[in-house]
Amino acid sequence: MSQSAIAIFDLGKTNSKLFVISREGAMLSEARTNPVWRDEDDVRVLDDETLFNWMRRSLVDAVTMHGVDRIMFSGHGCTFALVQGDHLLHPILDYEQEPPAAVAGRIDRLIPDYSQTFSPRLPLGFNFGRHILWLADRSPQLLDICDAILCYPQFWSWKFSGRKVSEVSYLGCHSHLWAPIADDFSTLVDSQGWRSKMREFARAGEEIGKHDLELADGTSVALAVHNGVHDSNSALHYYRSLGFSDFTLVSTGTWVVIFNPSSPLETLDRERDMLANVTVDHNPVATIRFMGGREYDVASGGWKQAVSAEAVLAVIEKKAFTLPSFAAGGPMPGREGRFIGPQLQGEERAAAALLYVALMTDLSLDLIASSNPIVIDGGLVKTGLYAAVLAALRSSQTVYSSTNAEGSAFGAAALVFEQFGESPFKNECTVSRPAEIPGLEAYRDFWRAELDRSAGNIVEDKQLLERQA
Repeated sequence: MSQSAIAIFDLGKTNSKLFVISREGAMLSEARTNPVWRDEDDVRVLDDETLFNWMRRSLVDAVTMHGVDRIMFSGHGCTFALVQGDHLLHPILDYEQEPPAAVAGRIDRLIPDYSQTFSPRLPLGFNFGRHILWLADRSPQLLDICDAILCYPQFWSWKFSGRKVSEVSYLGCHSHLWAPIADDFSTLVDSQGWRSKMREFARAGEEIGKHDLELADGTSVALAVHNGVHDSNSALHYYRSLGFSDFTLVSTGTWVVIFNPSSPLETLDRERDMLANVTVDHNPVATIRFMGGREYDVASGGWKQAVSAEAVLAVIEKKAFTLPSFAAGGPMPGREGRFIGPQLQGEERAAAALLYVALMTDLSLDLIASSNPIVIDGGLVKTGLYAAVLAALRSSQTVYSSTNAEGSAFGAAALVFEQFGESPFKNECTVSRPAEIPGLEAYRDFWRAELDRSAGNIVEDKQLLERQA
């Protein structure tokens, strides 16, 4: 490998980022943008050309300032592209939209059983195989003429290299397209005749081609392009590369994705957004998730600063609670997020939201039978007390907080370094000291009791509606 740096595009639904990482493992620079999602006809789609142009402009700066000679991609889940030849056949769908009810009734009958895919039936496009079926229902000719179904990171690998490949960590992420135990495509792929549209596999991080980038002075440089990876799986790989083995990863961003490789798949409950993810090396991993970052933003009123222990204590003393859910998916389906107790404003509202996300994480850890050390990665670390509150709630486990909030990007870089037998990253995770907050355990007990009580109401309401129907 050369002495030059790697450009890592960490492509999130809300924020997309470029990180430049040196051969020594240091972050040299970063750039950020917000992807544009627009309405086209009756669906919401990505403005991929605007994002592509930003990526190329950012690369020019990265090459000029840091001598970047390699590109790698880490991408958010639930997203795909249909391509034919050298062009995109249909704009990339926003996964947060539900097919019309009549269409959903038709396509949902085609979904393979959970015992095959370990992929629960989720709303919207959280299973992106469902959105492929939606496009096929809308425009049957699309699937007839497309020559490749590409996962989101592989779409960008192709845009930069011209080579179409598949990658297992993304296909295995609750797509309905992958059967983890069989280590093969699901029956949905074969029943729909899509196997021929699934391109050859390349491991995440593998070099798959070159991209000629024109610089500001008119000269050009050839950049090596590496096959991309699913973002949360990339974070899992990063912490394994640091030496963690038997541990539970809490990867936070728009989603809180919790991996427990020690949990048997038999613990998974299809009704609670529990699934088997698949590592870059084809191994299934028990997973549970909820849209914790999104829920925190909504429930906190968009609070951007750290939350103090004093604000958390005030919320507990006031007996103000936040209950699920403020976004689709997650282990508490069929509920609408709400607040109980006195109305809160400002930092106290943010503290209630922080407690809510920590309690949801704590519940999820119980559901996935986590008893090993916990590693927390990602954006929620920046709230200040999330790791400390979780450490107090999980007193029998050691909780590590990553000093690096960009585990998915660094995992992507680690995959590239591995191609050359290198591993420059050092484990700088710190043990989170449990927050000393009087009344926290009683607060959790009341919160869980309220969940149980409201669950009974949901069942009764559902039974009433069924009788009325």
